[in-house]
Amino acid sequence: MTKLLICVMIKSWVMYMTRHEQRYKAMTILYQAFLYDNNNINYDIKDIINEQMETKSKFVDSLVMGVLENKEKIDELANECLKDWDISRLGFTDQAILRMGIFEILNTDTPEVACIDEAIELSHEYSDDKVCKMINGVLDRIYHEKQKIDS
Repeated sequence: MTKLLICVMIKSWVMYMTRHEQRYKAMTILYQAFLYDNNNINYDIKDIINEQMETKSKFVDSLVMGVLENKEKIDELANECLKDWDISRLGFTDQAILRMGIFEILNTDTPEVACIDEAIELSHEYSDDKVCKMINGVLDRIYHEKQKIDS
């Protein structure tokens, strides 16, 4: 009985992921999709999601699909905020983090400051300092522009 209870507890613990962990998974899925796109490799995004995820996550699904479906609009906004730069010049991981942050700020109920903090945390872990500052600057500008529109 005790072994069964422990197995159930471990299994339920493994199935639970924090929002930060889910954003990390979304980042890795988007990285893979961007890599495939860059190399003209056909793929089904649902297959990539299923390969990367042990359990279903509506949050990861909506984040990945939202970024991919709105990529042109997101890139346009990012490029407007990047001075003498273009999002396509960033590495795929950096692109994923920035695009996720922009998508979340504009399209989810997550508080904008939390979206920015999460993107910055991911960029501290997986990008260099210059890119981290760039991501912070772009997301901050988009946040303030959104505040003007929402007011």
